[in-house]
Amino acid sequence: MDRKLLDILACPICKGTLVYKKDAQELICKLDRLAFPIRDGIPVMLTDEARRLDAEEEVD
Repeated sequence: MDRKLLDILACPICKGTLVYKKDAQELICKLDRLAFPIRDGIPVMLTDEARRLDAEEEVD
């Protein structure tokens, strides 16, 4: 994932900072507890495509 792209991407809901999870290929919004998938190197920033994080999932 390109570092410059990561620096400008924000959560589409709260406009907050995202955390890149390389192993899961996801961008995580800690505030909304959503995980946005990265498919073929392209972040999918659609709320309908986001996965809701479980209560026990750790967000670094």
